[in-house]
Amino acid sequence: MGSASSQKPFSTTNGIIQCVSFHPTKPHFFAATQTTVFQYNLQKQSIVSKYKSGAKWISSISIHPKGDNFILGTYDKKVLWFDMDMSGEIPYKSLKYHDKAIRKVSFHTNSKFPLFASASDDGAINIFYGMVYNDLLQNALVVPVKVLKGAHTKSRINKKTQARQHQLGSMACVWHPQQPWLFSAGADGSIKMWV
Repeated sequence: MGSASSQKPFSTTNGIIQCVSFHPTKPHFFAATQTTVFQYNLQKQSIVSKYKSGAKWISSISIHPKGDNFILGTYDKKVLWFDMDMSGEIPYKSLKYHDKAIRKVSFHTNSKFPLFASASDDGAINIFYGMVYNDLLQNALVVPVKVLKGAHTKSRINKKTQARQHQLGSMACVWHPQQPWLFSAGADGSIKMWV
């Protein structure tokens, strides 16, 4: 067996890390705090870029399979699309199609299917077409395709330590690696496959 070592990519961050993801083709690592995404080069052990979301609280991140774009889900009901070749100050697109917090966003990992999805506490899952072109002068095309309303029924989680009750709906979504099928999980305790 070979030896291995671990790294501590960030000595300090402005906020608590909310979610992380690896770049699909480069030795890069993405870490999102409540408001900012850091892109870190694992080989050079340095920060490559910093992206300011403008959101109040980031919940999830998904990197496009071609590696030049990523999306963020936020607790303030938005899906934010970033093109890494553009400015890191503002997102390329800001999509607001949910009524409650977004728990998970997911790009399809097969670029043959230019799809992405968002799962929200409103119980719905939104499916989008997101085409990234090889021509660098052409911006990505983002189109809403379908809303899976009531994908998961909203469940109230009662915690005796908290006076307030939270309603949770669709908690997670992930695409099949080879088919345009979506799997979702909800606070109602169910896992569903959408074809």
